[in-house]
Amino acid sequence: MKKLVIVITLILLAGVAAAGGWWWYQRQMEQLPEGIVKVNGRFELGRMDVASLYPGRIEALPVIEGQEIAAGEVVARLSSEETQALLQAAQAARDRVTQTVNRAEAQTAARREQQRLAELEFKNAKALQKDSLVSSVEVERRQRVLAGETAAVKASQAAEAEARAAIREAEAQVRRINSVKEDLEIRAPRAGRIEYRIAELGRVIPAGGKVVTMLDPSDACMSLFLPTYTLGQVRIGSDARIILDGITAVFPAKVSFIASEAQFTPKYVETADERTKMMYRVKLQLAADLALQYKDLLKGGLTGNGYVRLTNEVPWPPYLDEHLPQEREN
Repeated sequence: MKKLVIVITLILLAGVAAAGGWWWYQRQMEQLPEGIVKVNGRFELGRMDVASLYPGRIEALPVIEGQEIAAGEVVARLSSEETQALLQAAQAARDRVTQTVNRAEAQTAARREQQRLAELEFKNAKALQKDSLVSSVEVERRQRVLAGETAAVKASQAAEAEARAAIREAEAQVRRINSVKEDLEIRAPRAGRIEYRIAELGRVIPAGGKVVTMLDPSDACMSLFLPTYTLGQVRIGSDARIILDGITAVFPAKVSFIASEAQFTPKYVETADERTKMMYRVKLQLAADLALQYKDLLKGGLTGNGYVRLTNEVPWPPYLDEHLPQEREN
């Protein structure tokens, strides 16, 4: 019996020693050299609100939440019956003005022929006058006819120019309505993932009304908060590391944003103790190509820890060396 008690006691002591050793190892692993800070944070993906430029009724909504879409892909389509009617009216107006231009061109051509004939008759009259075959009155009459035909050509050219200006205006109106018609197809400004469908089929939205919210997987970062005494040593571009809960990996990152205003602090700070409570938001940004490489693994809202190196003279401890996931998501 005593031997059994001794054996059990030894086993328990071994377990306690092993647990203590593991605890000591974890504590050693978590100890950071001076010049590196650790803060818990939340992972975020860039968000874009896709809105309509014009008011209208949604007649098609071909995307679902969570769907990956390419840049320029249609996410919604507004009813275009009124726009189509305006386009047809503008096209008809353009056609009418085109006919006016054609008539003006024909009129100008006819007037030029009359001008050439009047000029020829005037020259013949002057030649005949030298031989005293026509009177000076006849020469003057033909000169006046030539002047009248010249004025008629100028008037016809002015009418033609006015008609051409009208056709340019009509064509601009057609292009404008075509542009409106194209904008009724609301397209993704860049590749990404549909997060929420804000509007639904059949809903009437105003100009600027949001249709969907998209996530940009290439814009991935962790947001965390640093106190004043640490923030003074952080720079844009400082090296950082991100470790996310549930993912066995150490992602390299850079400090891309430092807030200019404090949070979690009284409105008026007067004491040194209160100043230590001032916290500033900082973003640790992943490289776009790395974020895209693991876009199916990295999700907004994941929690984890961010590590910021305050000086390049301090090396990263081995357990914070870059270590990417073994299975790379496509």
